Amino acid sequence: MIELKSLTKNYGSFTAVDSIDLSVPDGELFGFLGPNGAGKTTTLRMIAGILQPTSGTIHLAGIDLDRDPLAAKSKLGFIPDRPFIYEKLTGAEFLRFVAGLYGQDGTKVEHRGRELMALFDLEDWADELVESYSHGMRQKLIISSAFIHRPQVIVVDEPMVGLDPKAARILKDLFREYVRRGNTIMMSTHTLEVAENLCDRIAIIQSGRIRAIGTIPELRAEAMGSGLEEIFLKLTGETAARDAMEVLDA
Repeated sequence: MIELKSLTKNYGSFTAVDSIDLSVPDGELFGFLGPNGAGKTTTLRMIAGILQPTSGTIHLAGIDLDRDPLAAKSKLGFIPDRPFIYEKLTGAEFLRFVAGLYGQDGTKVEHRGRELMALFDLEDWADELVESYSHGMRQKLIISSAFIHRPQVIVVDEPMVGLDPKAARILKDLFREYVRRGNTIMMSTHTLEVAENLCDRIAIIQSGRIRAIGTIPELRAEAMGSGLEEIFLKLTGETAARDAMEVLDA
């Protein structure tokens, strides 16, 4: 599970994440929505241990990230929004390298790596250097690397970026099966349809604070039956349609 208590991140006088309290239990696919600059990526990077919080605590699978970072991170897989990979490694070597960071090697890791690459149609590229991969192929490889060590928690920032429809469908099925087995996913996305169809619960963040949290039916009930797009726009103060009309009429 993921547990955040009073999680805060300041950049000088600017507060990017403002005292967030959040718990994502085992077996849940949790959606994290918000406009650009709302604090989504900052929150996910703190959970992944890439950014240091200004204050507050993060627990992953019951382990305090600050007190025992190696043990906490061993439970985590992270899929960033931008697939930065060592380009002078082959795809198979990269997965082997990531597994080694978690102290895993041998035939089981090799088998998992082959299975993951085959799942995303990368098996023919396993021995090719990553520098020859397209953006979508790199995204598939990063996704595969997040699963290679069988983590209990996965944090995902915009997972569908660069994926073709087949790969996106495979990833959705993989996520659902992963949480069905009792694991945890926290996913940031701008694609409201993906969040509505895939996530068990959703939080909407604006200006570093969580404005609403719940299941889709619960959020609809609070918004008197509105769809997720309308709920999102109301809670984040967006007035896209009106603003667009005003620009065209100006």
